[in-house]
Amino acid sequence: MKISNGKLAALIIALVIVIDQAVKIWVKTHFYYGEELEITSWFKILFIENNGMAFGMELGSKLLLTLFRIVASCAFIYYLWRLRNRSDVPRGYVVCIALITAGALGNVIDCIAYGLIFNNPIPPQVAQLFPPDGGYGTLFNGRVVDMLYFPLCEWNWPGWMPMIGGEHFVFFQPIFNIADASLSVSVFVLILFYARYLANPAIKQEEQPDDDSDNDSIHPEANA
Repeated sequence: MKISNGKLAALIIALVIVIDQAVKIWVKTHFYYGEELEITSWFKILFIENNGMAFGMELGSKLLLTLFRIVASCAFIYYLWRLRNRSDVPRGYVVCIALITAGALGNVIDCIAYGLIFNNPIPPQVAQLFPPDGGYGTLFNGRVVDMLYFPLCEWNWPGWMPMIGGEHFVFFQPIFNIADASLSVSVFVLILFYARYLANPAIKQEEQPDDDSDNDSIHPEANA
């Protein structure tokens, strides 16, 4: 039986959130802040936290940013609800919107709850889940956990180059999490393959022909 758009979106969102939160909780409770685990020369687990947006960016008030994330997540959930029975929308488009929603919700959970459920010990101690003395922050003021680091290549700029000569450069320095990756990759795919749906999100389903003569007179094109 073919799964509906709504069930598909719900499954994707639940799966991404579970994986994202499982990895974050594991890193938070097994790594001290700043600890690094080298998987390969180009892939490392590096535990950091940030108050801002994806990839550690900072933007305005922490509380306002959290509230914005919540509002945006609710808007995407409502949009997916509107798409749940749409037969004219490609599955790939629904998957992308679901991945964006999951990415936003994954980081919203950090912002809302992590300040309450984790403490913030001094390294090399690791954080404790549900500490007896309470968390490190308040509701809506948790920090987002990041850990995925891909320093794909690095080099030193030649000394003769102006301004950057002699400096060490690492290609792809952002440290991010699974929620960030879900959101960013899906946005890229949306722009690349589904731009027409972004430009005209209110594409209507094709109307079914109606045997009613009155309707035929109103919509003569139905008889074409």
